Amino acid sequence: MILDRFRVTDQVAVVTGAGRGVGAASAVALAEAGADVLLAARTAEQLEEVAERVRGVGRRAHVVAADLADLDAVATLADAAVEAFGRLDIVVNNVGGALPTPLLQTGTRQLEEAFHFNVSTAHALVRAAVPHILGTAGGGAIVNVSSVVGRVGGRGYAAYGTAKAAVAHYTRLAAADLSPRIRVNCVSLGSVLTSALDVVAQNETIKSAMEDATPLHRIGDPEDASAAVLYLCSPAGSYLTGKVLEVDGGLQTPNLDFGLPDL
Repeated sequence: MILDRFRVTDQVAVVTGAGRGVGAASAVALAEAGADVLLAARTAEQLEEVAERVRGVGRRAHVVAADLADLDAVATLADAAVEAFGRLDIVVNNVGGALPTPLLQTGTRQLEEAFHFNVSTAHALVRAAVPHILGTAGGGAIVNVSSVVGRVGGRGYAAYGTAKAAVAHYTRLAAADLSPRIRVNCVSLGSVLTSALDVVAQNETIKSAMEDATPLHRIGDPEDASAAVLYLCSPAGSYLTGKVLEVDGGLQTPNLDFGLPDL
């Protein structure tokens, strides 16, 4: 059965940024496909809610509330997963972000912080996870989360877009180093209705403009992203590595225009 190829039965996954949005949806999707999940983010209360959803589909959940901008804290997640569940097969590097800012107001520190939070955190977890994943019989999978603005140009995205472009190319480079035992792929997301877009969701004018600017005429939901994550983690995606899967509604330019004027 082709659907069996989307199963990750009895595998163990670490998902960062798992308290809400894409991270929460990815954790639940992996659990529904048979995985036990370590959930990591800053807010324990949100993580416990997601953990209950994981347990509700019959899988185990382990919660780690931590500041994931701390590289040492991120690196401990791999050991924590093995301690909790006895193995590690899957890593989903979802934590990241940066505030939109005009180029000349984007300081070098802000650029460095964006790189740290989006790229360095992923690398810290990958380095810690690889020895454990290599210890499993079938190898494993790593999925990084990038953004459409890491691929296309738009005003106000200098820090965020640069960091997310780095995430995408880091994926290609890591895949070369870790093949054939560990597959490394990336999902590049367009606008997704998570808490980060609450203001958009509550403003029908902005929301309609974003939908009109998207070829599929809608904003994505977290399950659009989590379905792609599951595909790349599961045997269904076993012939892919070093690839960036664009889950963005067909965008070729950003669909959120901040209206920044010419200089």
